[in-house]
Amino acid sequence: MNASAPILLFDSGVGGLTVLAELRKALPEAPVIYAADMAGLPYGTKSEAEIAARVAGLLGRMAERWQPRLICIACNTASTIALGMVRDVLEIPIVGTVPAIKPAASLTTTGTFGLLGTEATIRQAYVDNLEREFAGGKRLLRHGANGLVPLAEAKLRGEDVSVDAVAREIAGLLAQDGADSIDTLVLACTHFPLLEDELRQAIGRDVRFVHGAEGIARRVAYLTQGQSFERDGPDRAVTTGDLADFHRLGPTFARYGIQRLEKF
Repeated sequence: MNASAPILLFDSGVGGLTVLAELRKALPEAPVIYAADMAGLPYGTKSEAEIAARVAGLLGRMAERWQPRLICIACNTASTIALGMVRDVLEIPIVGTVPAIKPAASLTTTGTFGLLGTEATIRQAYVDNLEREFAGGKRLLRHGANGLVPLAEAKLRGEDVSVDAVAREIAGLLAQDGADSIDTLVLACTHFPLLEDELRQAIGRDVRFVHGAEGIARRVAYLTQGQSFERDGPDRAVTTGDLADFHRLGPTFARYGIQRLEKF
C-alpha cells in the first residue's frame, strides 16, 4: 500500500464533513480527498436507479484517477441504495453510512424513537430490515425531510438558518401519532447533525440525537490498521459542480483541514 494513497470520502454535498471531523480524530495523519457531488445534489428527490448509476459511475472514475486505499460513502441515501453495487464493481474496501437504528433502539427509554432522513432513504428496504432486526418491540416513526439538506448547506456557507424553517421541515414527524413520546432521534443524513441546535429548538424538548459518524470513523480506522500514512500534498476537496460556488465554502473546508478546492 502506497503510504500517500488517500481515503476518498464521498457525499452528495458537504454533509460528509460531519464524518470527516470524526475521521480526523481517529486517523489524523491519513491523507484525505473529499468528493462532493454538488452537481447531483439533492439525492433525496432522485429515483433509486438514478442514484445507483450516478454513484457507481462517479466512484469508478474517482477510484481510477486517485487509487484510494479505501472509499467511505458518507451519505445515507447513496449507501442504502448503491453500496452493494459499488462493492461489486470496485476491488477496494468500501465503508457505507447507514441509519443508526441499532444504537437508537437500545437507547430509547420510552420505546418510541424517530428517524429523519431524505425521502429516498426512509423508503428503502434496507431501513425496513434494520428496523425489523434491531427495533423489535419498539416504535419507529420515520419522516423524509429533504429540505433540511439545503438548510444545512446554507448554514455551512455562513448564512442564517431560522428555527422556523427547520420546524417546517420536521412538522410531519412531530404530527405523527405517538411523536410526543420520541426521546431519541436518528439523524439518517450526514447533513442533519449540522442542524442539531436548530432541531433541538424546533422540537422544543430534550431529545437525544444519534448518528453514525463516530462509528464510521472507527470502521475506517479498523480497516486501515497497520497501514502507513504520508501526505505528498495538502488534503483537497473536489466538486462535480461549479467551482466558483464551491470556493464559497473555502473557510468551512479550512476548519476541517482542507485547503485545496478543485473541480472534478
